[in-house]
Amino acid sequence: MAHVATSSPLSSSATGALTGRIRVPGDKSISHRSLMFGAMAVGETTIEGLLEAEDVLGTGAAMRALGAGVTRTGEGAWRVAGLGVGGLLEPESVLDFGNAGTGSRLTMGLVGGHAIAATFVGDASLSRRPMGRVLNPLREMGVDVIARAGDRLPLSIRGPKTLTPIAYRVPMASAQVKSAVLLAGLNAPGVTTVIEPIATRDHTERMLEGFGAAISVEIGSAGERIIHLEGRPELKPQHVVVPGDPSSAAFAVVAGLIVPGSDVTVENVLLNPLRTGLFTTLVEMGADLSIENERLSSGECIGDVHVRASRLKGVVVPPERAPAMIDEYPILAIAAAFAEGPTVMEGLEELRVKESDRLAAVARGLEANRIAAREGEASLVVEGRRAGVKIGGGTVATHLDHRIAMAFLVLGLAADETVTVDDVGMIATSFPSFRGLMEGLGARFADA
Repeated sequence: MAHVATSSPLSSSATGALTGRIRVPGDKSISHRSLMFGAMAVGETTIEGLLEAEDVLGTGAAMRALGAGVTRTGEGAWRVAGLGVGGLLEPESVLDFGNAGTGSRLTMGLVGGHAIAATFVGDASLSRRPMGRVLNPLREMGVDVIARAGDRLPLSIRGPKTLTPIAYRVPMASAQVKSAVLLAGLNAPGVTTVIEPIATRDHTERMLEGFGAAISVEIGSAGERIIHLEGRPELKPQHVVVPGDPSSAAFAVVAGLIVPGSDVTVENVLLNPLRTGLFTTLVEMGADLSIENERLSSGECIGDVHVRASRLKGVVVPPERAPAMIDEYPILAIAAAFAEGPTVMEGLEELRVKESDRLAAVARGLEANRIAAREGEASLVVEGRRAGVKIGGGTVATHLDHRIAMAFLVLGLAADETVTVDDVGMIATSFPSFRGLMEGLGARFADA
């Protein structure tokens, strides 16, 4: 996977009302997992609506390198010929995940569950991100790891002949850590247990059950989620329909709320309750937001998110909501910039170790555009719009982070002056159709 060093700046500026209906690409979390579980099933899994972005395509390439048959049959349509649990093959070359934190960490769990070796590499951003949170429980299960200081990429792992099932309490709210342990546990004899003090997105559990794994979830006396997985099942191939990604929908939703006169509907959005914290927060801020055509598809709730331009007010976002909206804080900060009064966000320590230090990147981007913000160690306070102060006019350093780029392009659509982001090339990692869909609603962008 090539890593291009050149940058592509882009500017956004105020436009008329945004109007229309759009569909965002498939959910990234479910797309990654559908390829992985398809590779571990016996037979052919078909996938409809796969997110065809760089991160997910990297996972597809990794599954192919590990021996699975991964074939594109049409737009968003893929087939995966699985090898069965325990059937992965040692790759002949390195596994290059580009910027994909989810793909790399979950695949470490898969590879660690097999008696094979693999080397993981990524781009400059991914190579700065900590991997110890995943590698430490894998080490407890018997996986050998060779990594540079700080457990960062590039690194190599080798699974043992027989993996040891463990009971692991996740020390932080992380669906990636939970999922890596469970994926390794698929090929361990006995029961692997993961204990989550704070619930995180549960796509791994839902999809494993759908593929036929013996998995159960109970709530402990202290409210923690306790997940039990019986190892060495025979996973059955499935037809997976991937709903729209709520993290991608968030950009159009917030744009529709802050650009005067707007009326926007985002169709077919995943509404898993562990992914909808942003929508809950926006409603608390006074957003005219409604869910229409709510229905079930492939075991997940989906619906159409309809918003109209709204007068927002600042709120205090409870820290326990963070796992349900961890990727949406950058765009929430943009909504908060147009609210009346301060918006307080706490429990944000996870933002320090995303594609960038997102907490610092958001704070600096707001300040560059004359928006008052106070950054704490794990908190952010956005003061809201101030009388007599024009918003915009700044250039935002994106730090190779797709969500920073998209969030601040949305800012420019409602700002008093043009907003420029220093690079948009990395948007292709999660939302390659972002510009086209937003321009279809009436957004105004210009190459800078």
